[in-house]
Amino acid sequence: MDMKVLVVGGGGREHAITRALSCNSGVRIFSVMARRNPGIARVAERVLIEKETNTPKIVKFATENGLDAAVIGPEAPLEAGIVDHLEAAGIPCMGPTRAAARIETDKAFCRRLMERHGIAGCPEYHVCHDPEEARRFIEAYDGDLAIKPIGLTGGKGVRIMGEHVDAAGAVEYVRQIGGDVVLEERLLGEEFTLQAFVDGEHLVPMPLVQDHKRAYEGDVGPNTGGMGSYSMSDHMLPFVSRSDYEKALRIMEDTVAAMREEGAPYRGILYGQFMNTREGPKVIEFNARFGDPEAMNVLSLLESDFADIITRITQGNLAPSDVRFAHNATVCKYLVPEGYPEAPVAHQPLTLGDYGDALLYYANVEERNGTLYTLTSRTLAFVGRGATLEEAEAIAEKAASSVSGRIFYRRDIGTRDTLEKRCLHMKEIA
Repeated sequence: MDMKVLVVGGGGREHAITRALSCNSGVRIFSVMARRNPGIARVAERVLIEKETNTPKIVKFATENGLDAAVIGPEAPLEAGIVDHLEAAGIPCMGPTRAAARIETDKAFCRRLMERHGIAGCPEYHVCHDPEEARRFIEAYDGDLAIKPIGLTGGKGVRIMGEHVDAAGAVEYVRQIGGDVVLEERLLGEEFTLQAFVDGEHLVPMPLVQDHKRAYEGDVGPNTGGMGSYSMSDHMLPFVSRSDYEKALRIMEDTVAAMREEGAPYRGILYGQFMNTREGPKVIEFNARFGDPEAMNVLSLLESDFADIITRITQGNLAPSDVRFAHNATVCKYLVPEGYPEAPVAHQPLTLGDYGDALLYYANVEERNGTLYTLTSRTLAFVGRGATLEEAEAIAEKAASSVSGRIFYRRDIGTRDTLEKRCLHMKEIA
């Protein structure tokens, strides 16, 4: 297949996307990113360093190079309507239109959509646009709430009562962000991620993944964009039953059908973040793109031609037989600067050691004269693949520990002890 594909975005997720595309020797990769990612730059034929929300320049770059398709990595360009503009210029996209991306970019829209269409898994919620209205609701509510800004927050904007703040702290947080919030019942259970390829009608699921948001080992510290993640060789998770999985998949299918009924057909990657509760899976949120780091887990297992999947999504004829994943476990460990996420130490040199059989994905890192330097966010990630979780974790751990510099990572991600704690927690709430 001779195909020129644009990848928008310059993080670890987008490096995973470009690596998956590069497995097809007939694909020529073009990149737009705000900052040069060394891993992406090495496989891209041409690179445009530009804000990923500057749609006129991106469309100009795509049309001048005669690109055949585009894959949109981050959420911000989706909210800016990049898919609408590229497709108007004749370049099909693996990514939703601005209207369809509201499933992520507008949390109030998401909840109201689920309520209108009777989609299961929707928690109790209340939408507020005024800090005083929110204060009255918080003070009158009998229980803990999740306080969610309506718009995009980069995965770091949610505050949970009883975990991050008390009632007074919740009220103060609402005031700080101006009052545009969705207040939701606090969900208790174990989180899991179900991602799927969607062509507007058909949905093909990927292996389940569990992310780790907290900065420090033992699931303590501030929330981050994700410190790492793991998946199992059977593509399930031991605390998610087959019935729970089928319920979550049905919620995703019903959501895609609802978007189509509302005149905003959904194409691209649909990411369902679920909490497995004693009542079954409930939707924490939907994202309109691959997760980061979860993309690195699933794309490291992809055996099918990624370019062919993109083509079938844009043509609306994707079938389950078009998508195959290896039956291996994966463990992804992110390395981050000292002080991350609150006061990251930037511009510090890194030295890569022998990282063995792990896959290396570059993220928020700079390369100068052959030396890597930290920036202000997650630096790079290693993914281990193996027949068992233990084997995958050992590969990822060896690789992560080989890096020297002012960085740290969570050694407990993907370990058997951490997994057993998850399973025990699920039994305790059942």
